[in-house]
Amino acid sequence: MKKLNVRWIALVTLNLTALCVLGLYGTSGAAPQGGNAPFSNAVEQRHEMIRELKEIKGLLKEQNELLRAAAAKEPKDGRQRQ
Repeated sequence: MKKLNVRWIALVTLNLTALCVLGLYGTSGAAPQGGNAPFSNAVEQRHEMIRELKEIKGLLKEQNELLRAAAAKEPKDGRQRQ
């Protein structure tokens, strides 16, 4: 009989603890906020990524042109300018 009472007390205590923890979770800052999605729309992200990649491509073309122009100005005998 005594063993049965201890089990019931333990069960009730665990249930109350779980309810308190879940109740505090809903009012804390850790609960998910409604309305604001954590990430942008996937389509918008894709368009932004494409725009950035096009910008990088243009910058690489410009850098390659500058390197070719610098290479054309160097002497042909293989010596470097000082």
